[in-house]
Amino acid sequence: MPPPPEKIFTEADKGDPSLIAPGTTNLVGGVLKLANFDDVYLYLARPIDPRVTRHVRLTNENAEEYRKLLENRFGVQVAFAILFVGMALVVFLSAIWIGLGFANRLVAPIRRLISAASDVSTGNLDVQVPVHGATGDIASLADTFNTMTSQLKTQRNDVLTANTQLDERRRFTEAVLSGVSAGVIGLDPAGKVTLANEPALVALGLQESDLIDQRLADLVPEFTTLIDEVRLRGRGPALGQVQLAGAGGQRTLNVQVTQEWADHSDDGMVVTLDDITDLVGAQRRSAWADVARRIAHEIKNPLTPIQLSAERLKRRYGSRIAEDDRGVFDQCTDTIVRQVGDIRRMVDEFSAFARMPKAVMEYRDLREVVREAVFLQEVGNPDIRFQLDSPPDPVMARVDHRLVTQALTNIVKNATEAIEAVPQAEREAGLIVIRIRPQEDTAIIEVEDNGKGLPKHDRDSLLEPYMTTREKGTGLGLAIVRKVMEEHGGTIDLLDAVPAENGNRGAVVRLTFPDGKVTVSDADEGAQSGEGMDVREVV
Repeated sequence: MPPPPEKIFTEADKGDPSLIAPGTTNLVGGVLKLANFDDVYLYLARPIDPRVTRHVRLTNENAEEYRKLLENRFGVQVAFAILFVGMALVVFLSAIWIGLGFANRLVAPIRRLISAASDVSTGNLDVQVPVHGATGDIASLADTFNTMTSQLKTQRNDVLTANTQLDERRRFTEAVLSGVSAGVIGLDPAGKVTLANEPALVALGLQESDLIDQRLADLVPEFTTLIDEVRLRGRGPALGQVQLAGAGGQRTLNVQVTQEWADHSDDGMVVTLDDITDLVGAQRRSAWADVARRIAHEIKNPLTPIQLSAERLKRRYGSRIAEDDRGVFDQCTDTIVRQVGDIRRMVDEFSAFARMPKAVMEYRDLREVVREAVFLQEVGNPDIRFQLDSPPDPVMARVDHRLVTQALTNIVKNATEAIEAVPQAEREAGLIVIRIRPQEDTAIIEVEDNGKGLPKHDRDSLLEPYMTTREKGTGLGLAIVRKVMEEHGGTIDLLDAVPAENGNRGAVVRLTFPDGKVTVSDADEGAQSGEGMDVREVV
């Protein structure tokens, strides 16, 4: 028998039997310490069936293996979990990839349609959606879209061509309208303005922004009668003259309204305007000039014999008249002579208006022209104070010295008569201010008085022949002034003076001459750069 292991004695010392399991042999045994003997042990051993030992060993080995497997269970579980997660992730990603691929194949045609529609919205009509032999509704939709873009492109080209032709016609029409002197206004069937050239705007005194898309009958009520006449008539133009009052005075327009017809329907109207104010005024002045020429010719011849006869009667028969009748006789003869003088003066004015000489232009200093004209009136009206406001430097203008002097004389004479026409109770010290000033390329002369002023209505009619507000006036003074200014290419304006402190308001007559300029002398260069106007009294 093999000896027992050493550690078995340690266990036997405790008083309990110690068993020895079979090892490499088929023996089993045990050791028991004998109580009555010191250091004596009972050792027993016997063989057993080898199959039992083999089963025991196999059981121990299996138990050990199970224990080891039990210890490694968590790691195995983690490994299997990782494996399962990896497999699930692979399957999931594969499903996503397959789904995206399918979705891309499904929405690619729709995406191409969206992109093409976006290009079309920006104006690109050359875009086409590829069909790629696809079938179904998407292919049909793509084919329809391509057909639509082709038709849109064709229609757009047609519209652009038509617009180009319309623009060319419009530019041609505008060029034609801008080249004609007559005003042309286009109206739609509702009577609203669709077109107006520059002469029409000038004639009406309106801006294009104020006229377009507005009813012409509302803006210019004077046209209502002609427009209604054309609508009632249906065909044919309506002609008439219209008087318009504006900031520049009363204007006379020759108006023709024609209705347009297209496809048997009303397509609007065309209003043609001709400003005949100057023509009418020229005709009226020409007629009055002819009348004045005839009157002067018929009246002037008997004036001298009448005057000489009255003076001869006074000299020859004055001493033979009784004392009681001498005063009446002298008064009658003096009245005849005086009235003949007045008639002669009127005839001279008729002759001056009818035979206005042609202006001989030369550059003259307006200051000297004004001083000469004002001096004559200042001497004849000592009760009126004359004041001249002029720049220190010469104001040159291309004028006829004699005609301008005559015009200024008439204006200043009218100013003195306007002052004398103020009632004595309301009259203040008479004052006439004559101003001379250059303005851009023009020269301006203003005559201001503190008289009774000008009428508010039909003021421009005072410039017409034989129009006057005075009882004994001939109405030719301002007409002659207007004719003189027309000869010079200038203008005359009748304005109101600035009200005085006592409320009195006079008149201002403004003469504007073209080609005005200031000549600066060497001695007056400093005066023009820093000094003001030269204000002096005319003496």
